[in-house]
This record gives sequence, structure tokens and C-alpha cells, in this order.
Amino acid sequence: MIDRHAGGSAPSVMHELLLDSPDITAFLTQFTQKMATTLAADGEEVWCAVTLLRERRSATVASSSDRAAALDEIQYVYGDGPCLTAAREHVVVHVPEVATDDRWPGYTEAAAAAGVASVLGVPFELAGEARAALNIYADQPHAYDQAKIEAARQEVALASSALRLAVRLAGHRDKEADLQAAMASRTSIDLAVGIVMGQNRCTQQKAFEILKAASNHRNVKLRDLAAELVASVGKGPAATHFEN
Repeated sequence: MIDRHAGGSAPSVMHELLLDSPDITAFLTQFTQKMATTLAADGEEVWCAVTLLRERRSATVASSSDRAAALDEIQYVYGDGPCLTAAREHVVVHVPEVATDDRWPGYTEAAAAAGVASVLGVPFELAGEARAALNIYADQPHAYDQAKIEAARQEVALASSALRLAVRLAGHRDKEADLQAAMASRTSIDLAVGIVMGQNRCTQQKAFEILKAASNHRNVKLRDLAAELVASVGKGPAATHFEN
């Protein structure tokens, strides 16, 4: 399905694609574009997108084209469909002929009106990290035989390995950013307490209480008030220093 570099294994090629991408969305966008190109037969069109399920909402995080993203939106309007079912229930869902399928009343009529004739939903193997599926739409009925379905499943399985790694790395980056933000806030608050102590010749506890009272009175977060005070005295924002 996806072009293999000479001498490279399928998983390593997928990981190389991830490493060459600036973020998860770029990686998945390249993946959907390659899938759409590979699955399209002569004279037929195929549109691919990736749906990510989050608490209380679903979203398309990557697509091979604007049309693919628009076709996903039909499922979100009805709150159900083959690709949402694939992600939720973690099963491959095949709709060989949209016009005659009655599993999702309302959705199939809208999809057919939008030019969709067959659909394939393939779940990613994310091991609890998240729930997602590759959505494959075609403008011809019976566009996917068993060989194509199995090929799509294998490609999604390979992409899943790289995507799990990307999700975990993103999680680590988010935690590191949160920690740095927390430490920066702590620095501003400590400096502001010191300033108030000097201005009022009071204890550290009393200075903190003065800051907190001012924060409540002005309806401003304590860290923002502290940063404002430090900037006004120090002619600039507080600097946080880390030792490696």
C-alpha cells in the first residue's frame, strides 16, 4: 500500500514518515493522502479521513481533502455512522452499498445524496491511548473487495504503532509544558511576595494574604497579579532559571 523504502521494513517506514512530520496531524494527513491515492481505482474517487473520539464529541483530525472532511461531518450531524461505529466498537465496518444499507437511518440517505456509494471504517489500535478510525469513502458501490479491506486493515495497524508513539510523546511534551508553566507562576508569586514584604515590612504569610486579597478584590488570578507586580517593579517579566 504505502511505498516502502529499499531495505526498510513496513514499521520503520511508518516511523520514518512520523519523524518527517512536524506533528501528529501532519503525519495523519500524509497517511490519508497516501491511502486515498492507493485505494482509488481507474475512474473512481476515494476520500479518506481520520476520526478521533473524545469525551462528548468527535472530530476529524486529518483528511486527504476538504471533501473527505465534509463527508465526515455528515456522520457527526447524525451522531452515528460506519466510521463512528468502527471507532467506538473497535471493529472493521464495511458498507458495500450505501443506498441499500439500513443500519444508520438518516445518515445513509444523506451520504448517498452527497455522492457516497460505499464506505469502509477501520479502527486504529491505540491500546487505550484514544479511540480513532480511518474513514474511507468511495463514489462507486462495492469499491472494496476482501483484499482491499485486508490491505487497509494492515496499513492502519502499521500506522497505529507510530500513532501510539506520537500520542505518548505529545502527552510527555504537554506535561513538561505544564510543569514549566507552573514553575514560572511559582517564581512570579514568590517574587511578588518578596516585593510586598519589602513594601509593607511584614512576614511572608502576611504578604501572601495581601496578594490573595488583592487578587480576589480585582477578580484577577493570583499568578497574573503577581506577574503584573513583578513586571512593574523589575521593568520586565520574571525569569525562571532551571539547572540541567
